[in-house]
Amino acid sequence: MFKDKRWIRALLIGLSLLFTGLFITPAQMNATTPEANPDEMDQNRTRLLTYVMKRQVENHFSGKEIDDTLSFAAFELYLKQLDYQKRLLLAEEVSQLEIFKDRIDDEVQSGRVILAPLAFRLLANSISRAELLAEKALSEPFSFDVDEDYETDPEKLEFCQTEEDLAERWRLDLKYRTLNRYLSLLEDAGVEDPLKATPEEQKEKELEAREKVSKQYSAYFDRLKKETLKDHYDRYLNAFTRAFDPHTTYMPPQSKEDFDISMRGSLEGIGATLREEDGYIKVVKVIPGSAADRQGQLHADDVILAVAQGKDEPVDVTDMRLRDAVALIRGKKGTEVRLTLRRQGLKPFVVPIVRDVVVIEESFVKSAVVADPESGNQYGYVKIPSFYRDFETTRNGGKGRNSTDDVKAALNAFDKKKISGLILDLRNNGGGALTDAVGVAGLFLGEGPVVQVRNGGGDAKVLYSYNKEIAYHGPMVVLTNSFSASASEIVAGALQDYGRAVIVGSNHTHGKGTVQVIVDLDKSLTLRNMRQYMPLGALKMTTQKFYRVTGDSTQYRGVVPDIILPDRSRYNEYGERYLDNSLPWDRIDEVEHKEWPPMDRASLDANSQGRVAENKDF
Repeated sequence: MFKDKRWIRALLIGLSLLFTGLFITPAQMNATTPEANPDEMDQNRTRLLTYVMKRQVENHFSGKEIDDTLSFAAFELYLKQLDYQKRLLLAEEVSQLEIFKDRIDDEVQSGRVILAPLAFRLLANSISRAELLAEKALSEPFSFDVDEDYETDPEKLEFCQTEEDLAERWRLDLKYRTLNRYLSLLEDAGVEDPLKATPEEQKEKELEAREKVSKQYSAYFDRLKKETLKDHYDRYLNAFTRAFDPHTTYMPPQSKEDFDISMRGSLEGIGATLREEDGYIKVVKVIPGSAADRQGQLHADDVILAVAQGKDEPVDVTDMRLRDAVALIRGKKGTEVRLTLRRQGLKPFVVPIVRDVVVIEESFVKSAVVADPESGNQYGYVKIPSFYRDFETTRNGGKGRNSTDDVKAALNAFDKKKISGLILDLRNNGGGALTDAVGVAGLFLGEGPVVQVRNGGGDAKVLYSYNKEIAYHGPMVVLTNSFSASASEIVAGALQDYGRAVIVGSNHTHGKGTVQVIVDLDKSLTLRNMRQYMPLGALKMTTQKFYRVTGDSTQYRGVVPDIILPDRSRYNEYGERYLDNSLPWDRIDEVEHKEWPPMDRASLDANSQGRVAENKDF
């Protein structure tokens, strides 16, 4: 998979030199602890990450060099992450950052990152300034009798030159949002025509709308003010990696954990949905059958004041970021967490919960049988939310749950129902495991090639389904939209190329035709003194492109359905073609494959267009 297997040995030697000679001396090791100097700890952690990642990206599909061109691309991404709406930083402050436009490559090469701490300081000041401007704008009623223009597209805006300009931008932004709230409140109150609202109704609803917007933005500024220097270093590293392509990203530890949870469809914790509200962590719901549900004392609307691990001292989570509080509450199966709760009408009390596996049912394949009321025919429906696979359980010798087995089980259940056709729903499916894309396609195609992959060196490989038996032989439709991506496009493309199914959906699928590997960065840490920086997270890196059996890539263009239905997204810029630094479309040689008997797709499309024309809902 990697271009040069010697990279591992070179990386370890380099890390040894970095830490024993250039980075941290034994005396510094004693001083550099999270308790002693968190800023220095973050700086050294970032230096380690830049060293590891610059070696890893040598294996990126594109072969891009870490140079000024890459630096310019990374800087643009970084600036968008800092202030995409252009309502925090002034032009003069952006100019201070632009000095680093062509220096990110140098910073990564040396490991000495200056841009992120500078941006952190500038943004902290700009957040305080913007909060004051917003408070002032919301302190007085808005008049909706004056026509004013407000540009909502940040791409068409420039950074403000003066604080007065910035104040006006905030005023217009908040007036626009208050107006939307105001109109919704009038509608909820039964006032169909806003112009016919009484003066009392106008005054009351304007105040209510302004208060709601004020509360919303108070929470927004609170979130911004809780960002740490480490968050800014991570943002910087993410911009650097995304300059290679939009799907090469640095995943900090929390993001890596969330990714793993999404792939396996489960986590270890208490089983409760939480939200941040007015500086408190509030319980939204308790998941049925979870550890918290079985314990029985945690209820919706409870406020979590503190979290303790077993018999340890509790940690106050008031004003803590939700993700940080969640990190404290999650933990290994079988361990105890003690929650200090506040419930209306009661004094604070402690609830002990022994953590367990929480299954996220909405992550998994869903199926049903639906009947056509006119013909009486029954049709199978299978929804695949993602191509999930529990790699961790499989690596440890267990049988990890995966989408291929779950789809097969659904198809087997349909055998007893005598269905007349099948609907495979891949809408909003952003992809997942390549293994399961091949596996699911093979359930309908049997034995044969499904997709081709090619690395940056030009070496192509065909991935086959080795299914001797087809799980379902009947007619089928595949539903897609512009959010069907990656593994979804492999399945839809293969079924289309074989003539196995009719693809129905919006103009085209997302257009992500690249394959990523997940590099666990902690596995690079072989020296004892480096382990204090764990966990480092992971690098998701593009190493291959995939191609249909016809040789065409789905990159950029996506899969074009056989039957196109009107869709709201057709008016919006969704898809790979609109992402910064996306890789171009290309093609390779076709691989021999045996198509199914041809269908009259032209007649199907014509009939569909006729029904759409007659249906007022379209």
